[in-house]
Amino acid sequence: MKDVLCRVRPEWVDHYGHMNLAYYLVAFDLATDEVWPHWGLGPALRARGLGTFAVESWQAYRREVVLDAPLAAESALLAFDAKRLLLRHRLYHAAEGWLSAENEVLFLCVDLATRKVGAWPEDVLARFAEMRVEEAPRRLALKRG
Repeated sequence: MKDVLCRVRPEWVDHYGHMNLAYYLVAFDLATDEVWPHWGLGPALRARGLGTFAVESWQAYRREVVLDAPLAAESALLAFDAKRLLLRHRLYHAAEGWLSAENEVLFLCVDLATRKVGAWPEDVLARFAEMRVEEAPRRLALKRG
């Protein structure tokens, strides 16, 4: 059994009786909030005047979840460069262990004072290098081909 990230809330359930697609993105965003501190991001980065802005995402739905289903997330840092970060989340039924959905998100480092793309601090890049997994992204890339 995986740690519960959240449970499917009544307002997340649509007229088909399962979690509406919009709320998968909410759950993935909650998973992002969970990993950011471990990767040197979130409040620590904002304290330095920098932030992370999502610029592209991809979702795939594998198996529906219903009201009150416990959700767990597994996150991985797939790729990064001086200004970009690509991560992958997998959302699972926390009690039964099966995969419900996948998500990839491309983030940019942004200078919050100028609202322009900036560079990750060196210590953050070093942390990214420690956290990166050897897994190819399924849909997104750091740069468009």
